[in-house]
Amino acid sequence: MTTQHLRLGHSPDPDDAFMFYGMARDLVPTGRYRFEHILQDIQTLNLRARRGELEVSAISIHAYPYVAERYALMSCGSSMGDEYGPMVVAPHAMSVEELKGKTIAIPGLLTTAFLALQLALGKGKPAGETGGDFYYTIVEFDQIPRYVKEGVVDAGLIIHEGQLTYRAMGLHLVVDMGVWWKGRTGLPLPLGGNVVRRDLGREVMQEVTDLVRRSIQFSLDHRKEAVAYALQFGRDLNPELADQFVGMYLTTGRSIMVSGGGRRSTGSCARGRRRGSCRRCGRLTT
Repeated sequence: MTTQHLRLGHSPDPDDAFMFYGMARDLVPTGRYRFEHILQDIQTLNLRARRGELEVSAISIHAYPYVAERYALMSCGSSMGDEYGPMVVAPHAMSVEELKGKTIAIPGLLTTAFLALQLALGKGKPAGETGGDFYYTIVEFDQIPRYVKEGVVDAGLIIHEGQLTYRAMGLHLVVDMGVWWKGRTGLPLPLGGNVVRRDLGREVMQEVTDLVRRSIQFSLDHRKEAVAYALQFGRDLNPELADQFVGMYLTTGRSIMVSGGGRRSTGSCARGRRRGSCRRCGRLTT
């Protein structure tokens, strides 16, 4: 059997680490496949997917229409926020309406968080330009709370574990995009998914998808150990918060983590396309 080496990109945060625990620790047999785990922030992974660099990667759902010709969205591992999701925080209490015209730190243009923000507020433009409903500056996701606290920006769009730690920095929640989305649509907010490159061929694509599904199921079946592993990727998280964070992406049900979420993920992109904020999707799942 010929060994096949594949690069697998995912972000250095607890929910992705939880998902790939079994594969990263060689606890899930991978047969002829050998995976190189590449940990980078989600915006970097989105951009690498646009260039087709990695064989397998986590990406933002917002990014998928831009890479759909090169990649298929796996039918497992989607992150769905059911009445929770990316949050806009500010140094003081303010309303959503007061965000109009403000400068907001965002984690990346292709993040689903930014797409949801534009659906809520209107068209964002780079800070320093004019004519936007709001203005943005791109900041590494784990630095956004600091930018807000120090007054570098008016507000920040936070993702990952910042959703649980912003209060400890004295910041105030303006809007939870998952709550906003659920109120508008009655649906969970699709945030991220896993993709596999189409040029690998149908057989390899399916086998790799099945391996990811088994890794997720292994973590669900060995939650305590998987959370302990994921904790090393949780900035400012103690074991209880790490378990809570991982649990946020399990409360939508194992069916989404293990086998669903694919077709539900196109709803936000469809709305974004109508608003001029997102490209039309191509082919969908493996």
